[in-house]
Parts: sequence; C-alpha cells; structure tokens
Amino acid sequence: MDPNTRRGPDESGIPADGDAPGAPAFGGMRTGPEEPVRTVRLVAGRYLVTVNPLDGSEMEPCPPGERPGEPARLTEEERTEAARAAAPPVPPGAPVHASRTATLEERGEETERLVRLLTRGRSVRLTGPSGAGRTRLLDAVATACAGVAPDGVVRLSGYHRTPTDLLYELLAAVHRTPQYRPDRDELSRLLAGIGAIVVLDDLEFGGRALDELLDATPECAFLFSATPDVAAPSPGCPVEEIRLGGIGRGASLRLLERAVQRPLTDEEVAWAAELWAESEGLPLRFVQAAALLRLRDRPGGAPVDGPGLFAPVSAGVPGQPHAPLPSAADTAAPAPVIAGRLGPAAQETLRFAVALGGELPHQAHLPALTQDTHADAALGDLLGCGLITPAGGHYRLAATVREQLTAAGYADGATARAHTAAQHYAWWAGHPSVTPERAAAEADAVLAAMAALTAGRDGGHASAAVLLARTAAPAFAAGLHWSAWERGLRHGQEAARLAGEVAEEAYFHHELGVLALCGDSLDRARAELEASIGLRGVLSDRSGAVAGRRALALVADRERLSAEGTGTPPPPAPGAAVPPVPPAAAVASTGPRHAAPGPKTPVAGVPVVTSRAGHAAKKADETAVQPALAARKSATTRRNLTAAGAGVLLAAVLGTVVTLGATSGGDDSRPGGRTTLEQPAEPDEEPATPADTWSPEAPPPATTASATPSQEESASPSTEAPTTDAPTGSPTPTDPSTAPTRPTGRPTEPTSRPTRPTHRPTEPTPTEDPTDEPTTPDPTDPTGKPTDQSPSASGPQTHSSAARTATVSGSPTA
Repeated sequence: MDPNTRRGPDESGIPADGDAPGAPAFGGMRTGPEEPVRTVRLVAGRYLVTVNPLDGSEMEPCPPGERPGEPARLTEEERTEAARAAAPPVPPGAPVHASRTATLEERGEETERLVRLLTRGRSVRLTGPSGAGRTRLLDAVATACAGVAPDGVVRLSGYHRTPTDLLYELLAAVHRTPQYRPDRDELSRLLAGIGAIVVLDDLEFGGRALDELLDATPECAFLFSATPDVAAPSPGCPVEEIRLGGIGRGASLRLLERAVQRPLTDEEVAWAAELWAESEGLPLRFVQAAALLRLRDRPGGAPVDGPGLFAPVSAGVPGQPHAPLPSAADTAAPAPVIAGRLGPAAQETLRFAVALGGELPHQAHLPALTQDTHADAALGDLLGCGLITPAGGHYRLAATVREQLTAAGYADGATARAHTAAQHYAWWAGHPSVTPERAAAEADAVLAAMAALTAGRDGGHASAAVLLARTAAPAFAAGLHWSAWERGLRHGQEAARLAGEVAEEAYFHHELGVLALCGDSLDRARAELEASIGLRGVLSDRSGAVAGRRALALVADRERLSAEGTGTPPPPAPGAAVPPVPPAAAVASTGPRHAAPGPKTPVAGVPVVTSRAGHAAKKADETAVQPALAARKSATTRRNLTAAGAGVLLAAVLGTVVTLGATSGGDDSRPGGRTTLEQPAEPDEEPATPADTWSPEAPPPATTASATPSQEESASPSTEAPTTDAPTGSPTPTDPSTAPTRPTGRPTEPTSRPTRPTHRPTEPTPTEDPTDEPTTPDPTDPTGKPTDQSPSASGPQTHSSAARTATVSGSPTA
C-alpha cells in the first residue's frame, strides 16, 4: 500500500491526515485546542444515556418524546450488505483454497443432514476440534439455507460474546435500531417475532446460558459450532449434537494437491499418508503441510520477501529432487518453520499477534504497526499457510500456532509491541473520522492491547492502557458493543490503579455504575457509584460528584419502585434542583456499602485506594473524615458539660429555698437538730433543661436536689470527667454519723461561678441578698450552641456546690 495514498476510514480503517477537520474528537483526549469532545445520546431501556468521554456518562429518565418508535425490519439487500461488512475481508494474495467458496472434501453428507434439520426448525450443535473445518462447513450450510426462513440466514460469531451480546446482535441483524438498546422485556418481544436460521460460529458457552438464548428466540433455528471443551447443553435442551472429525486419506491427498497446485510425487504421497495417520485427518494440518511443500519448491530455498508465495508454479519446474521432505518434528509444529521462510513484514505481523494474545489487527493497521507498507499483503500469505483463521470480523492465530511461535522466540519484546499497539489504537479510536461502529469492530485487538499492558501488574505502561481505555471505552458504548465497553472499563480501572491515577479510577467506577444501572444491577451500580463519589469527593471534583449523585438518585428510585412493585419513575420536572453535593470530607465519609478486600497501592498525595468497587472510597476517605469526627466529639463533650452545669445550678436554687424555710421563724426543727423539707418541689416547678444541651451520647442531667457528687460525676463522659480536690476523708452528706450544721447568715451564697449556656462562658457575680436566686440557664438561647467549660473550672466547683447544698438541707439522702 502506498503510504502517500489518502484513504478514508471506511476503506482502510486508518484515518488520513486532514480527514474531517471540523468533526469533534471522540474519546478522553482532544485532537485540537478548538475541537469539542463528541458526545452521543442513545436510549437504553427507560433511560436516556449521554455518553460523555470527558466527565462521565449521564443518565436521566427518557422523556416520552425521545423514545424511538417500533423498529423497522431491514430489507433483504440491507441484510446482505450488513453480512458482507461483518465478514472478515479476504486479504490480497490469499490463495483460492483459503476462500470460503473453496470446495469441501468429504463434507457432503454432513451438509445435507444439517440443512435438513434446520429447514425443519431444529437446532443443532456441531462439535469438532480446532482445525477440523467447522467454519468452512458452516459457510456451505448457510449458502444452502438461503431463502428458507422468513428473515433469511443470519451469521453471528460467538467469539468472546455473551448470550446478551448475541441477542442484541441478532436484533440488529434483522431490525433497524440506531442508537437504541431496548430493555430485556422489549428485547424479548422483538426477538419473539424473528424467524431466521442463525448460524453461530465459535460458541463459548453452554448449559443455562444456552437455554437463555434459545428461550428468547422461539421462532429461530440455530446451527452452533463449538469445540469439545465448551460446556454441553443442559439436560432436556432441544439441541441435537453432531460430531465432526477429520477427513479420509483420499480427501487429504486431494486437498494437499489443490493447495500446492501440482500433482504429488510418490515420495510425497507416502509422506502425506504418514501425516494423515498422525493428524487424524484434520484439514488444517494439510493446509500447513502444503505450505511446507511450496517453500521446498522455491529455488534454493530462498525466503519469501513480499507477496508471491502462492503464485502458480510453472509445469517445467518440478519439486527439488534432492531437498528432503519436512521431518516429523517440522510437520508436528510447522509454524516456526513456515514463519522463518516468510518475509520480514509477515514475521513482524506474527510477533504483534503473539504480543496481543493471538489477536490479529485489521490489515489496514498493519503497515502503521510494522512500519512496512507491504504488511497488509503479507496477511494473505499467513492465511494461505494456515497460520491464521477467521474469528468474527477479523483474524486470529490458528490453533496451537501461538504456543509454537512463543517457543520459537516470537514473544520477545511482546510488552513493547503491545505498548506500540496501545498508542496507535488510542490515536485511531479518538480520531474524528473513526465511527463508533468501526471502533467496536476492532474491539478484540484493542482489548488485547489493554490486557497485555495490565497483565504484568508492574505499572510500566499502565498509563498507556489508561489512555487507551479512556479513548476506546466511550466508542464501544456509543457503538452498542457493551460487553467490550465493560471489559474496557475494567482494564482501565486496573491500569489506573497501577499507575496511581485516582481521578481516572473514579471515572471508570462511574462508568461501571452507569453500565450496571442500565442493566438493572442495582447493588453493583450503587457500589460503583459510591466508590466514584468518594474518590471524586477527596479530589474536590464537584462536577464529577454531581454526575455521580444524579446517577445514585436514579438507583434509589429504582430500588424504591422495585420494592413497591410499581413501574417506571416519571421524568423530573423542568428546572428540578440537583441534589446538593456535600463537602469533600462528608462525601468521602459516605463509604461504599459493598466493600470488598483487595490489593492496596500507595499513591502519592492521596489516601490509599483499591481497585475493588466499594472498598476504594472507604479507604480513600479515612484522612478526610478525621476532622469531622473530632469536631463531633468536641461538640458532644461540650453538651455533656453544659448538662452537668445545669444540674449544679438547679441544686443551688433548691438550696436557697431550703435556707429561706429554715430562717423564716417557724417551728421547723425536729429532735436531733435535723432540718427537713416536708413538701418536695413539684415536677412542674423544676427549671427546664435547654433542649440543645442533651444528646444521645450523654445521660439526662439531674433534676432534683438529691444528686450526690458520685452521681454528678457519672453525668459526664469518663474521658472528660475532672478530678475533685476534696480529701477522701472529708464528711459527705450521705454519712449518717456526721453532725448537722446549722445554717449561717449567708448559707446559700454560691462559691462556684455558674455559666449560661451561651456561645461564650459568662461570669455571674455573687448576689448580695441571700434570698436572690442564681440566674438559671436560658432555654431559648438564640445561639443554640453549648457552653464550653474547661475541666479545671467545672470539676471542683461542681462538687463544692453540691456538698454545701446537701449539708444545709440536713438530710442524709435529700
């Protein structure tokens, strides 16, 4: 490919410089100072979701005017075009035997049986080992079943797909649903009306998940293709099982001759017979063996440099008579031998595939990755040699090829190549000309690059994975490939933890919460959103916390409606107030409800956080919440001390009343010189304690004159209780052996300095008249704040006032 040729993204997938200069950038980065970030609005069930790559996606109940109408069905021409676009492109230079229209060997009986079952509405699972030719057989069956079902034949790939993914892909293959992802009820209703033959290759699940797929599509007949290691259908599942093995000896020889494009010699026929017995007739092994023979036919065994490996061999050039045939070891592991004879572009392509876990980038990306303009043509040689195989809309390494190349040293420098691929895809996915659908089609290679950079857990290239996840994940969401969206978010969250980028980790938590809410996973949504709000509260990210609070309010509404068994909540009124965002300490102290233990990594400048949803916010806000806890403790202490002071002041007032009764001149004395009160004070005559001087943490203040020093000491917290200076041997009012003391001229003069429960302590002066009562606390204090008393002032004075009051009363128990 000429590097100077300008090609659009629809043809090559690589945007040229200057494409769409006025289009906004997609992803978490801006391509220019004046280009806005591109947002996408889509309807997901009952919600209107705005995919915002910068601050995080936002959700709101979908207004009635925004809801799409009944999805229309695609025409037959539109279905054909969609199927062609979803198939992997045939690379230039690929041989004829590698195409999907090549002749099958000894598969006629299996093809007829499968077509017969599908036309009767039966579902079938075709099970066979990798390399048995399952994909080629599915192509032949799909061609034979064209026009049988009302909605035709739908080709799907189960490679890295969940049952939910396949249900939505089936809907998109029959109905026109732009920017619309219905909820499960609406999805079931639409799928119930689809009547198609669904050919599904590379199935990766069985059991209950397979039952879910079949139950949702009662009018469809499925042809599944799976390897023997995939779980079997559940007992009673209406799926017939057909096992696919290798081909016969004669068919293997014909396949080998067609691949090398010449007749085989007697020596080669004997060699092929041994290969057939060893490989159990797997067609892939004979495609690779044909590549070994073609490399042996090249003059001098020169390596292939560029395309031309499968060019027709002239009839006058026979096989080299003196070149030995490949050994048994070479035929058992042919990938390193074949790769060693290919050109540098093909070898570098294989190294990138090994670095990406076996995923092969689209052929349009190979020239930029390998720095070779002929890399896209080398893809045809790899397909013709049997080193790669189709997987959905792209290619991957064939069975056991990755292991063979890794043993031969092709994994050296894999991390550096994965880093190069991540940087390339981050630029590509964020380019304005790349559509979300195109980015979603390249999801497997993009996610493989993220996984390769986070697998080592050393954080060496974690920042590149974070950038790629921030750029590609919104594109996956807008392209309605939500399983790739979730995997990209989780890779990005782990990479952000390794890199110590707390703000990015908060973004990924928020997006995971939005995704869980769209799927009605309310517990997981709450845990993710609370973790995001906690991290953003610590970082003082007000706008991000507001978005998280909005989504969390939707979670609360859904939980309430689920508990009540009602329907969809009404949309908010125009101009409705946004729930207020508390300060950073308060936001951080909310903490997750579903904390889970996880590894901890210290991050400079912020508290320790983890990658587990819910546990991150709880660990991140420990430092921020300490000032709030200290302030609460101080306020509680001041309220308790104020309550104790109010009780002391009440005791002094009652002491004054006793003194007035004793000095009024009546015959109030009893034998023994004891003075008593015949009528105690009525409850409604007691001074009221201010309402703001009691808290659940402190006991109620004493309201009678019989409080003893030990009781008053228990009214304050043990950590704040002052010590008394009175000697332990001094008489107390409760000692019956102590002689009563007659009242003096000023028996009720208070020695303590009681304070009013105001903001600042006051110092009332002693009264001159013994009949004057001390000032009582004002329960209607406008400040509403407790009095701050120091231990040195409240402790000894409290005990002295109580002791004098009890002594004047002359009652041991008062």
